[in-house]
Amino acid sequence: MADKRDYYEVLGVDKSADDATLKKAYRQLAKKYHPDVNPGDKEAEAKFKEATEAYSVLSDPDKRRQYDQFGHAAFENGGGGGAGGFGGFDFSGADMGDIFGDIFGDLFGGGGSRRRANNGPMKGANLRARVNITFEDAVFGCEKELEITLKDECTSCHGSGAKAGTSPVTCPKCNGEGQIVYTQQSMFGMVRNVQVCPDCHGTGKIIKDKCPDCRGTGYIPMKKRYAVDIPAGIDNGQSTRMPGLGEPGVNGGPRGDVLVEVIVGRHPIFQRQDFDIFSTVPISFAVAALGGEVLIDTVDGKVVYDVKAGTQTDTKIRLRGKGVPSWRNKDVRGDHYVTLVVQTPDKLKPEAKELLKQFDALTGDSLNAVKNATEAGENGSKEKDSKDGKKKKFWK
Repeated sequence: MADKRDYYEVLGVDKSADDATLKKAYRQLAKKYHPDVNPGDKEAEAKFKEATEAYSVLSDPDKRRQYDQFGHAAFENGGGGGAGGFGGFDFSGADMGDIFGDIFGDLFGGGGSRRRANNGPMKGANLRARVNITFEDAVFGCEKELEITLKDECTSCHGSGAKAGTSPVTCPKCNGEGQIVYTQQSMFGMVRNVQVCPDCHGTGKIIKDKCPDCRGTGYIPMKKRYAVDIPAGIDNGQSTRMPGLGEPGVNGGPRGDVLVEVIVGRHPIFQRQDFDIFSTVPISFAVAALGGEVLIDTVDGKVVYDVKAGTQTDTKIRLRGKGVPSWRNKDVRGDHYVTLVVQTPDKLKPEAKELLKQFDALTGDSLNAVKNATEAGENGSKEKDSKDGKKKKFWK
C-alpha cells in the first residue's frame, strides 16, 4: 500500500494554518472532488476521501497535536483512531455536519446550514430600459423623456395581495420562518440543510384569498413618463441609473432601480474612441503647398486652423480639449484628432491648366519627366567599344 501523503500537503496549507484556513481549504477540495459531482470517477472519490481524512484529523485539536508529534503513526494500530466512520477512519471528533451542510447545500441548490432564507426586507429587482440619443447629446449630456411600466401599490389590498376583508396567514409549512430545515443521513452523520420555503417563497406568509384586482401580487402595472438625465460623456451601450423606480421591494424593502441603456446614433463626420474624437478634413492643393487657414468642424462649432506650407496628405493634427468630457469631471475633456487630406481638382479651366503647367515647369517639370529621361537616355546610349571589341548600349 502506498504511503499516505502529509495531511497538510493534502489540504495545501501550512502547518501553522488556523481553523478557518483549514476549513476553507477542505471545503474547496470537497466541492471539487465530491462523488455526487464526479459520479463514477474513482480518482476523484479517492481524493475526496483523502481530503476528508486529513481535515478530520487537523480540525480536531487533540488529533492534530498527536499528528504533529507522531505523524500517521499516531493513528495506526488503533492509536487515536477507531473503527467505523469513513474508510475505516473515525470522524467522530470533527465538526463535519456544519461544513457538509454548506457543501451539500451548494451542490444541490438548497443552501448550507450557514445559509438562512431571508424573509426580512429586501430591495426589489432592477428594471431595464433604452433611450436613443445623438452624438452631440452623448458629448454634452441631455434630458430625455422615457415611458416606463411600473408596479404601483394596489389600492384595493394596499399591497398585501389579499382580498379585501382578509389578511395573509402564516405559512404552515415553515411556520412563518420562510425556510425549511432538512436533515439527511450522510456518511459523516446527520447533516442539516436549509432551503427557502417552496410554498411562501421565503416570505413566511400565504395568501389564501387573493385580491381580484392585482391577483395576489399587491401591485398594479401602470405606464408613467419620467425625465431621465443623460450625463455628459456617456458612450454607446452604457447605462445611467434612475433610483427607486424599479420593482417593488419584498417585505417592506425599497424599490429597485431603473437602468437606462443609451444608444448613440452615428455622426456623419465624427467618430469616437473613449474620450477622443476623430474626423477628416479636406484641404486644397494650394493651401497644402502655400499654407493657409481652413475651417474645421468640432462639437463646439467651427474653429480656424492655420495649415503650414508644404503640408502632405494624411497629416494628423490635434485640437486639445475639443473631445468628450469625462464623467467624473466635465472640465476635463479628451482631444479632437483631425486628418488633413489634400484634394486633387478633377475639373480645371484652361487658364488654370496653363498656370499649373507653368508652375510645374518651375518646380521640376514633372509633366515632362519621362520624356526628358528618355531623351537623356538616348543621347547617352551611344555605342562604346568594350575591351573585348564588342559594342554595348546603355539605353535601349
